[in-house]
Amino acid sequence: MLIGYARVSTARQGQSLDTQREALVAAGCDPDYLYTDTISGTKWQRPGLDAALSYMRADDTLVVTRLDRLGRNLAETVNTIANLAERDINVRVLEPVLDTSRPADKVVVNVMASLAEWERELLIQRTREGVAHARAQGRVGGPKPKLNLEQKKQINQLFQSGESVSALARSFNVSRQTVYRALKEFGSDE
Repeated sequence: MLIGYARVSTARQGQSLDTQREALVAAGCDPDYLYTDTISGTKWQRPGLDAALSYMRADDTLVVTRLDRLGRNLAETVNTIANLAERDINVRVLEPVLDTSRPADKVVVNVMASLAEWERELLIQRTREGVAHARAQGRVGGPKPKLNLEQKKQINQLFQSGESVSALARSFNVSRQTVYRALKEFGSDE
């Protein structure tokens, strides 16, 4: 059985969703078994795709108009295809033409999986190199400190003179936790 899946990122792309539905029906999908999502591809949860995947059985085929409809990125798309292959479910993409029921297209999916894994490894390597470079230049990650050293000294002095943590937080426009951290640096925490 051919099961269709269509996705658009926003409701304003409704005509694009209709266009995808028409293409899926023209490709042989039963209109009663078309699943859709109007949700960004970056979202992890896609109820329409989840419903289609849970409905499908061995020897069914999931049909999409484009490969990017299946996942947020290449790695997720390839993983989705691989998971379906484990369940003996094929995937047919209308553009570019790809059908995992054909042996040659299975090779293409495996090449894509390898490339996705390689891309991920490169990203990890580049991130590590970037962090190491930033640290070598004295930069550290994370948000900028809310208080400078002089403000921390003032907070410590005011706290020692009886000012409450809540009053200090209001005065310096920071959270109470930030005040506690500043006091801890001077060994004055409560």
